[in-house]
Amino acid sequence: MSEELHLVAELALILIAAGIFTVISKALKQPLILGYIIAGFIVSPHLGLFPVISSTESVKQWSEIGIIFLLFALGLEFSFKKLLKVGSRALITAGTICLGMLIAGLVTGSALGWSMMESIFLGGLLSMSSTTVIIKAFDDLGLKKKPYATLIFGTLVVEDLIAVLLMVLLSTFAVSRQFSGSEMIFSLVRLAFFLILWFLVGIYVIPIAFRKAKKYLNDEILLIISIGLCFGMVALATTAGFSSALGAFVMGSILAETVEGERIEHLLTGIKNLFGAIFFVSVGMMIDPAVIGAHWVTILILAVVAVLGLLTFSTTGSLLAGAGLDNSVHVGFSMAQLGEFSFIIASLGCSLGVMREFIYPVVIAVSVLTTFGAPYMIKAGDPVSKWLQRKLPPSFLAKINSSNSDTQKASSAESNEWGNLLKSYALRVVLYSVVLVALLILSRTLLPRLSESLLPFLGETARKAICLGVTLLVMIPFLYGLVVTTGKIKPHASKLLKARPSNKWPILSLLFLRILIGISFLIAAITSYFTLGGWGILIAILLGILVFLLAKFFASSLLSGLEKRFLENLNAKEEQEKKERPVASSVKEKMSRYDIRTETVEISPDFTYIGKTLKEMPFRKSSGVNIIKIQRGSRSIEIPSGEEPVFPYDKLVAVGTPAQLEAFESILHENVRQYVEGSDGSGFDVVKIVLKEDSFLTGKTLREADMRKGGCTVISILHNDKIIANPGADFRLSEGDTIWIAGNEKSCQWYK
Repeated sequence: MSEELHLVAELALILIAAGIFTVISKALKQPLILGYIIAGFIVSPHLGLFPVISSTESVKQWSEIGIIFLLFALGLEFSFKKLLKVGSRALITAGTICLGMLIAGLVTGSALGWSMMESIFLGGLLSMSSTTVIIKAFDDLGLKKKPYATLIFGTLVVEDLIAVLLMVLLSTFAVSRQFSGSEMIFSLVRLAFFLILWFLVGIYVIPIAFRKAKKYLNDEILLIISIGLCFGMVALATTAGFSSALGAFVMGSILAETVEGERIEHLLTGIKNLFGAIFFVSVGMMIDPAVIGAHWVTILILAVVAVLGLLTFSTTGSLLAGAGLDNSVHVGFSMAQLGEFSFIIASLGCSLGVMREFIYPVVIAVSVLTTFGAPYMIKAGDPVSKWLQRKLPPSFLAKINSSNSDTQKASSAESNEWGNLLKSYALRVVLYSVVLVALLILSRTLLPRLSESLLPFLGETARKAICLGVTLLVMIPFLYGLVVTTGKIKPHASKLLKARPSNKWPILSLLFLRILIGISFLIAAITSYFTLGGWGILIAILLGILVFLLAKFFASSLLSGLEKRFLENLNAKEEQEKKERPVASSVKEKMSRYDIRTETVEISPDFTYIGKTLKEMPFRKSSGVNIIKIQRGSRSIEIPSGEEPVFPYDKLVAVGTPAQLEAFESILHENVRQYVEGSDGSGFDVVKIVLKEDSFLTGKTLREADMRKGGCTVISILHNDKIIANPGADFRLSEGDTIWIAGNEKSCQWYK
């Protein structure tokens, strides 16, 4: 068999096995990931049941592509702005989990006799819960509207980002084989630099390109472009010394901020599911029964550490974040399993040669055990929470639940303004500094070679001067933005100056610091081509001041346009949502901090209360929600009165707390009439009849037969060897005609 056909045979076996075992998993109400992993185990070369797969090398290549698509899809669901909105509770919870599990992994690894590097990787992979398993379990159990669900999903978002950072840091540690603080800081700074740069360039360029080509972007073209951008970023990240998974994740998060983000996510679903299945099957193929048999004690120990550790640190982190006892217990029990990133981190450690090969199947076995128990752990959260609330002292409960209220110590207005000013200041300095550093790198990398090829007749000094001139010309707008423009800094500074005149000195100090940073970039640009002495530096400073003064006249409008376009691109998705769903967007923007949301539901034609008015509905009385909008076709009824009737396919926009909205949806489901086709023994049928001389229909027109009274109609007639489809009411039936009657089974049979 040729190599190509052998690969096809492998994929056929993998996908057929995956299909069979996922059906079994679905029937047993288990996560699909378990089905994929078991399928991989069954077809693996370790068992030898199927000789088609003799090695896992080719499948590893497909699984790497699967990781890329999984991370790309995860980035599309991620969104950096979503990270900013999840709040401090999710950050505190995720941080507590990761820090606690890193320590637990170090201790456990050391106790098992593993090396320091293996123990660090163990801590990293033990700290990752499964986003896929939790979201699927919550969906199956109907828990997505619960108060603690928001905190869990927010924590998972933060964990995903931490996992990406861990992959970069662990790779650095593995390559350097030492734990230098300076090297770690350099790796973090390098990662932050590239992330910010890619995000800035991506948000500025990609939405503009999408708008220009909008009329040509059908689903096929958009999917191809998106996958191309994903692979392009993967190649760029790999070139920059990062993992392919990071590149896929970053491009996904950039596209998530565009207007086309949800559409791309929808288009990618099938491809993500395909390669995701191949990835998880390949994970199952790594399970070696001999290894599991030899290390079953280690597997049990790690499973216990993972479940107890994640449960403990998730609950502790939620309590520290002020989520209250009930929410914290549910968070802890929901997150007590290992996820996809555990496989990826373990695979990374093995590929870098810092983890022994047996650890990978051990981690997979631990993940399978914890995933299998995930639904039961989630269900156990409710009785455990109730038991704790009965057993713990009331004074202690009042203390840990008090932070769950919205009352917080209000800091002074002046302190808030200083905080806002410093945030705006730091954001502007960091963003413009990243752009300027990128321009300096590009200048030194490209311009000298370009000048040599285009201007060979000039001397070296002249070419350097031209390169410096081009560099400064491109840098001037961004230097002006760094040093002169204020953006959101100015309003906060004005309020602080009004509150206390003496605030002008620290504000001036911040301005002076920006000027020094700008001059430093100017000197860096000059010294990258020429050597400066003492007087040269002074001249450079004076030249910089002159440049900043002159830039106001020819750079401010250009910079203003760049900033405006970037902000438009960044906020385009939200602006479109406001136009399409103004009511829901307004509630989301103004009430999200109070956990007040909207839910849009479509009224079924079988709803019991069809035709009745809103005040006759049980919505308000039984659930507490308010109906703030009815969308009826193209007509929009905002703040409808109690006299407004409800019709089939109306879209009701309800507002309330998660608990109220959950009760509202329950009312809708409970009041839908259930019909079973053919339950009265007279289902739908198509009957063929050949008319005889004494047939009831012979000689009659279809109008005279009036068959619709009995729930039937003639759909076709074979008359004189000619088929007549849907004959008219005046057609007269004759002996020998073959007719096909559709409708009520009993009525149709009567005409025979």
